Amino acid sequence: MFERFTEKAIKVVMLAQEEARRLGHNYVGNEQILLGLIGEETGVAAKVLKSMGINLKDARVEVEKIIGRGSGFVAMEIPFTPRAKHVLELSLEEARQLGRNYIGLDHLLLGLLREGEGVGARVIRMVSESAEAVGAGVEGESSGNKMSTLEEYGTNLTKLAEEGKLDPVVGRQVQIERVTQILGRRTKNNPCLIGEPGVGKIAIAEGLA
Repeated sequence: MFERFTEKAIKVVMLAQEEARRLGHNYVGNEQILLGLIGEETGVAAKVLKSMGINLKDARVEVEKIIGRGSGFVAMEIPFTPRAKHVLELSLEEARQLGRNYIGLDHLLLGLLREGEGVGARVIRMVSESAEAVGAGVEGESSGNKMSTLEEYGTNLTKLAEEGKLDPVVGRQVQIERVTQILGRRTKNNPCLIGEPGVGKIAIAEGLA
């Protein structure tokens, strides 16, 4: 299923895992998915939630009130709860109903609202006037904001660099210069960054931007 996720949706999953670690939990529930959606501030879901008066700070407080903090060791691989898996399945259904072949942030939020019984949906009802209004807002944004496939799947690193939102890149000058040389060729000018996770491929791309 994750191969259908946009880059921003994958980021939300990663943020949800970070929230689980922050809370000391050995699972990712739909409440962490909600916190991840709010944390991805550039996405449709976060914008709709913010317009409904839902912010990360307040949502975190409500989540901790309901589920508390864990005290045990948190493993590197954090599994999804059955309810969270159901949210992901519902998000796929929402995407299909909207005629999309990918799962974006709007679909994740719609899936979370449609599941309805988890902590994430409860928090939305607690800190907003109406969960139905949130759902309507997402659907309105989704239908009114026809993004290109490139915008949905990719991140404009050049724009982020111009806005000063990228961290400084240290120790990658040689690789960045090599990529620049390849891009400047007349032919065979498509560099491919390969390597194990965590070796710095994204840092090179950000440094180039």
